Amino acid sequence: MKVGVLLPTFRDTADDALATAEEAAALSLDGVFAYDHLWPMGQPERPALAPFPILAAVATRCPHLFIGPLVARVGLVSTDDLVRQFSTLGECAPGRVIAALGTGDRLSAGENLAYGISYPSASERQELLADTVDRLRSDFEVWVGAGAPTTNEIARRAGATLNMWNTSATEAVARADGATWNWAGAPHDDLATQLDDLARAGATWAILTPSVSLTRLGEWRARTLPASH
Repeated sequence: MKVGVLLPTFRDTADDALATAEEAAALSLDGVFAYDHLWPMGQPERPALAPFPILAAVATRCPHLFIGPLVARVGLVSTDDLVRQFSTLGECAPGRVIAALGTGDRLSAGENLAYGISYPSASERQELLADTVDRLRSDFEVWVGAGAPTTNEIARRAGATLNMWNTSATEAVARADGATWNWAGAPHDDLATQLDDLARAGATWAILTPSVSLTRLGEWRARTLPASH
């Protein structure tokens, strides 16, 4: 199982995010990811850095890390623009970009509406998702944020990985229903046991929120790397 961390992008500057990425690379973590929100969930008074410029900067500084948004929400920009953003990021980090996509939900709807961005119905957002997945899957590894059965079926049909958010390993296996899956969420106090459980359950990745101790995450990574690494 690969491990990564979400960058601290709810900041006024990129300094903390870039420092986190460099520390992650030094600890032999596998990747770093960035939220795609216009503000931290439920906190519109706080800043949020756009994911793609941050990830492009990381790509030049940390040439071995996988990178990607977690997750890029369809409908915030046009599908053409979103595909172009991934294509440009792919030129910065060939073979290292993960196209993680999601439909958003009622918790993120206010971000769209506050900036005059339309918020289509669930079925319309799922149509946007299916189109975007289809346009990206030949060039990128694609993840889809797990959600409604229709959303999950889009991922299965395309051979995309389902990204589970903050579930238990047991629940993730049940929701995946045989599909390839990974996990993202908050660290437990016993981080090593949490990661061991996810690895045994079949997660392909575990991506921790910025509150995780990178030192402890690096210790787990070191314990699980092949001796020849």
